[in-house]
Amino acid sequence: VQLVESGGGLVQAGGSLRLSCAASGSTFSINGMGWYRQAPGKSRELVAAITISGGSTDYADSVKGRFTISRDNGKNTLYLQMNSLKPEDTAVYYCNAYAMGGVDYWGKGTLVTVSS
Repeated sequence: VQLVESGGGLVQAGGSLRLSCAASGSTFSINGMGWYRQAPGKSRELVAAITISGGSTDYADSVKGRFTISRDNGKNTLYLQMNSLKPEDTAVYYCNAYAMGGVDYWGKGTLVTVSS
């Protein structure tokens, strides 16, 4: 499975961005997908996750009510709509897919910078 993120950039506080993650390869093996982020000097953390089959979602408390994760299975694409962005949302955002057999796949990341 290959994952390619896009949509990052520089935005002012209070603004919005939408991240996309295009999946290719053995996408039939994917059970769920998610977005993680890593800020400078910090460890990588889960932002949001979604199952492929049922569409159940989970969010970090820090983004609940501001971010929305969604997927288009027909296009093999994962999205993260980010609204009301804050400077503390600044990080590299990574797309993750967890597949059958406990295998994890990662994209290379896209940088989101929120200016105050």
